[in-house]
Amino acid sequence: MNTIHAKPISIIITKHMSEQRIDNFLFKTFKKLPKRMIYRSIRIGKIKINKKKVQPFYKLKIHDNLTLYSIKIEIKKKKINLKSSTVHLFLKNILFEDKYLIIFNKPYGIAVHGGSGINYGVIEIFRKIRQELKFLELVHRIDKETSGILMLAKKRSILKKMHENLRNKLIYKEYLALLHGRWSEKNTTVNLPLLKKKNDHQKKKVCVHKNGKPSTTCFKIFQYFHNTTLMSVIPITGRTHQIRVHAAQFGHPVVFDQKYGNIKKEKKIIHKKNGRLLLHAYKIFFYHPLSNKKIFITAKLDEQFKKLLKIFSKKNIFNNF
Repeated sequence: MNTIHAKPISIIITKHMSEQRIDNFLFKTFKKLPKRMIYRSIRIGKIKINKKKVQPFYKLKIHDNLTLYSIKIEIKKKKINLKSSTVHLFLKNILFEDKYLIIFNKPYGIAVHGGSGINYGVIEIFRKIRQELKFLELVHRIDKETSGILMLAKKRSILKKMHENLRNKLIYKEYLALLHGRWSEKNTTVNLPLLKKKNDHQKKKVCVHKNGKPSTTCFKIFQYFHNTTLMSVIPITGRTHQIRVHAAQFGHPVVFDQKYGNIKKEKKIIHKKNGRLLLHAYKIFFYHPLSNKKIFITAKLDEQFKKLLKIFSKKNIFNNF
């Protein structure tokens, strides 16, 4: 259903919205608004950041309050019809919840938010399930192909505090990953700058580049399997695809990684049809932003991940490798 809004519209900028020009963000968000209207509205102050006028080239920052005043915008409301099984899965996978936070064990294959051809993700589903909540936002993100711990904030003040804690490295996160090959050193800290780029097909990909952002990942051997290594992985920084790119750069890509993996190695895997990215966010530790109590959460592996680990640990799952 299409509706017309002339009242002020306020958008709180989250991490995935930040670091882009305000004009480009508005072009993508409000596709039916003419560009000349957007530019004029910015110029005359009908579009402001934190109640102040800005230039079209202003780069959005986390927690910016973007307000559109008295602009008629046609918005197509998305209808989300959830199956009872989806609701049950999401409620069952809540690991921790209070008045301020939800910590969720995200299943493999579900995006954290809609966009780029995806109608809805975790945040839209939770907003549908918990319609009584006036505010609900992702604290951070994990890849669609990755399973495990994901945090959501129920209040803007909590979101701001959690983002601050993330920036100050006060939130400890640990992943479980199965990597190709035998990782040689027991403990390895990888410091390689990462840069987002577009390939020939205009698809975004992250690569190691001298002009990239500083990125640090700690790898620790958990167990050796046949031609694979089960690793405990701690991302010190939180760059997009950081673990996957750092592992691949060392010649040990995550098993079943279709973006950064070794295609030749993947083709040799007998059980590839039942494969999924073997990367799971399984531990988190932090102090509660309000009570300051210690919060330590572990997310169990799903049955598919456990089944694949069992196959890798007990059988020679490679053909002629």
